[in-house]
Amino acid sequence: MITNVNEMDLSDAVIVKSGKLKSAVWNDFDRVRKGETYVAICRHCKKRLSGSSASGTSHLRNHLIRCRRKTTSSNGVVSQCFVRGKKKKEERLEEVANVVDDDDHEQRKDELVTGHDASVTVVSAGLDQRRSRFDLARMMILHGYPLTMVEDVGFRVFIRNLQPLFELVSFERVESDCMEIYAKEKHKIFEDLDKLPGKISISVDVWSGSDDSDQFLCLAAHYIDETWELRKRVLNFFMVDPSHNDEMLAEVIITCLMEWDIDRKLFSMASSHSPPFGENVANKIRDRLSQNKFLYCNGQLFDVSCGVYVINQMAQDSLQTCCETIDKIRNCIRYVKSSESIQESFNQWRAEAGAESEKDLCIDDSTRWDTTCSMLEIVLEQKNVFLLMKERDPDSCLPCPSDLEWERLETIVGFLKVFVEVANAFTKSSCLTANIYFPEICDIHLRLIEWSKNTDDFISSVAVNMRKLFDEFWDKNNLVLAIATILDPRFKMKLVEYYYPLFYDSSASELIEDISECIKALYNEHSVRSLLASSDQALDWQENHHQPNGVVHGIEPDNRLIEFDRYIHDTTTTTQGQDSRSDLDKYLEEPLFPRNTDFDILNWWKVHTPRYPILSTMARNVLAVPMSNVSSEEDAFKSCPRRQISETWWSLRPSTVQALMCAQDWIRSELESS
Repeated sequence: MITNVNEMDLSDAVIVKSGKLKSAVWNDFDRVRKGETYVAICRHCKKRLSGSSASGTSHLRNHLIRCRRKTTSSNGVVSQCFVRGKKKKEERLEEVANVVDDDDHEQRKDELVTGHDASVTVVSAGLDQRRSRFDLARMMILHGYPLTMVEDVGFRVFIRNLQPLFELVSFERVESDCMEIYAKEKHKIFEDLDKLPGKISISVDVWSGSDDSDQFLCLAAHYIDETWELRKRVLNFFMVDPSHNDEMLAEVIITCLMEWDIDRKLFSMASSHSPPFGENVANKIRDRLSQNKFLYCNGQLFDVSCGVYVINQMAQDSLQTCCETIDKIRNCIRYVKSSESIQESFNQWRAEAGAESEKDLCIDDSTRWDTTCSMLEIVLEQKNVFLLMKERDPDSCLPCPSDLEWERLETIVGFLKVFVEVANAFTKSSCLTANIYFPEICDIHLRLIEWSKNTDDFISSVAVNMRKLFDEFWDKNNLVLAIATILDPRFKMKLVEYYYPLFYDSSASELIEDISECIKALYNEHSVRSLLASSDQALDWQENHHQPNGVVHGIEPDNRLIEFDRYIHDTTTTTQGQDSRSDLDKYLEEPLFPRNTDFDILNWWKVHTPRYPILSTMARNVLAVPMSNVSSEEDAFKSCPRRQISETWWSLRPSTVQALMCAQDWIRSELESS
């Protein structure tokens, strides 16, 4: 057999047409036979290669990738990747593809091929179509790209020129791949939740569609895993049926929890209580779970509110009270910015007035109250300049604020600056342990008491109205906030004992005692459930090793020793001497841990778990409570904090929207963890 096919005389060779040539690579080669030798001739560059069936087709695929003429000519036939019948789109594709020059092809060839000397290895020779498809789908999920992008002309040209061997996919195919990724990732999350050593808290966030008419509920799980890392995972994302009342909506949420098999693992639920998820919905969910004895302290710690949401409300209410003054300031800034000559005059007046601030004046973003605070802060630093402008430029006819308005505005900005600092503290991370909120909330509490005593009736009325909003939040959440800070070894009971007398005067001791009793009751429940869990494990062992029928002496294993365990717990805590102290007693009696900036409370409890086995379980559950379900700084300062789904996803089927939103959260979380 002649081995050098390039030197063969093929003048009398016969073209072979066989139905056995199944590989698509033969669309670019002619297979000819001369004698017993088969030759494959490239239709683009006429290069000859072995066409023997024993040689396979890998060398032919490698040649196509390296073939410069193939790359160039493929621009004219890229339209083959489109679905038949889309003639106009094929013509557009050919026009776009033909603009690619030879230098681009040479560069792309160099990027695809690696090797040295005469040895060349083609990276994409073993292209895995399925893996590439799912890489594409994961990319679109991760970055929120529209699924229809796979049918865009430019995208198809890019992919065809980048990797001709990749089989382009349709919208339906990539949607199906996304659903498969969602199902696989969901199974992993389900297994993670199933093996958790502690309880789970749920946050409920309201989203809207692009036109604000459709509303979605986002359910997310917050928990501390076996490595003592705080995790947040979106579980469900579904459209709210406008016809559903509170009871029906509560039933939908409970069904979601049961599908994840976490209805009996819940510790708390956090929400902003904004429509459609009102307080009645949370109450109905709590009552339903309390009936089954799933919740600690009869659900007293179950329903918590978003701390950032109440700060947002107070900030916007305070701004609304002086909206006319703020409008005057906006008009003044617009006037200064209206021409270069006025701006130059203003700069001269600023130098004459000796204004300390040299920050440029700017108009706020009316949708974000923190930008309004920044605008007012800059203007107040240059108040004297505006007063001078009013005196030197009477032709401006601008209604500048009066002296009283300036004074009140300065006080309001003082309020806002405190709210900005606290909101920033609450949004510095998407996952914050519950212990960080108590000191910040208590500081606001003290300031509201002080502000409400202002001698200016206008300012005191603003403070009183804000305090009404705050008190509603405080009355519902102060118990879980206090318990969370008690479980911070840097504070324990001391921070509660410091703040409460400042809030409540003579009645503080009674309220502190209520908190002490609640944390003891919570600890005792954890202790009892720990004993019951141990009993269940022992019964499981007996069932698996001694009683195949699951019955011991005619008694059901689920009920055999429950009351005995309760008796042991009660008699142990009441009859033992003072030397036998609980985890909680030992923890509270020991000195406070030094405060430092790099303190990691979860690592502290991880290290001290052997010393406080029951209390550490309690800390795991309490510290995971999400006291804020606002995940970013931008959302914290929006006048309407409700987040929106991108228009490209909002228009998809509800099941697809849920799959994309959940899978995006899971993939991003996995990347952040790694």
